[in-house]
Amino acid sequence: MTLSSLGYIGIRSSKTEDWSGFATNLLGMQQVDRGGNSRAFRMDDRKQRLLVTDDGQEGLDFMGWEVDHPDELDRLASRLENAGVAVRVETAALADQRLVSQLISFNDPDGNHIEVFWKPQIASDPFVPARPISGFKTGTLGMGHAVLHVEDASALLPFYRDLLGFSVTDYGLTPFPLYFFHINGRHHSFAMVGSGRKGLHHFMVELQSLDDVGQGYDIAQQEEGRVAYTLGRHSNDHMMSFYAKTPSGFFVEYGWGARVIEPETWEAHETTDGPSYWGHERVHLPDGDPARERMREMRIDAASRGKRAADPVPNCAWLDSVVRQD
Repeated sequence: MTLSSLGYIGIRSSKTEDWSGFATNLLGMQQVDRGGNSRAFRMDDRKQRLLVTDDGQEGLDFMGWEVDHPDELDRLASRLENAGVAVRVETAALADQRLVSQLISFNDPDGNHIEVFWKPQIASDPFVPARPISGFKTGTLGMGHAVLHVEDASALLPFYRDLLGFSVTDYGLTPFPLYFFHINGRHHSFAMVGSGRKGLHHFMVELQSLDDVGQGYDIAQQEEGRVAYTLGRHSNDHMMSFYAKTPSGFFVEYGWGARVIEPETWEAHETTDGPSYWGHERVHLPDGDPARERMREMRIDAASRGKRAADPVPNCAWLDSVVRQD
């Protein structure tokens, strides 16, 4: 695999102050001073994971994917250019803004801007969460995952799978096409939903403690309209999570307990149980909305068949040892 993890995400928003409150008070990220119209946030030892800039149309600005060696940038650029994809070798000035050593950029067929980088800057001072949380599950698994709305999922499949090297973890075709992709042990670092739209559906951050998620859920419920999906458990990655509406209108999934897969032995397969075994009621949609009703029907069917996930177990001895030392 060329790409190793999701390194960072950039958001365009005129509501940078609202983002500051959302990312710190609810998510627990640490805001770092960037000045001007930018807001940057830490989740771990990286100098930044989330960048929000008051520049352009509201929504996703870029996804930043990491590689482990600079030669991988050259190989990926050559593969993309041979396939007719325009690739830009970015300047040192932009690399400094992203706090990485080198990067290239290009667009996917839907126009989403993608950056691929090498060697992120590591902070000398420890991560200090903005509210008392046990921390985020990152490391070799990356920042989390990103999910895009796409007009035609099957049309984009060759780009992400064959050109960028994402491996299909699983997919669902009902009630809409959903493809999940892995590049490391995280069940999916990227996914796309064939909703007929374009843009960011959500990004996910995973916490080290279920109580972090539960307390975040309580905080989110204090603000009218902040909860988009209620607390629930996904059927494929087994994440327990809720979804919060961001100041930009898309969602952030705030979760715990997702399983870690073995990429070398994993076999892609179709799922038919629906997105969630329980919960994840789409409260951002009006009651009676066909999509909300269909998701509810699929959860009730899963319950009638006794579908459930295995409870999570520790899966990273090094990370667990670090957490216990804190």
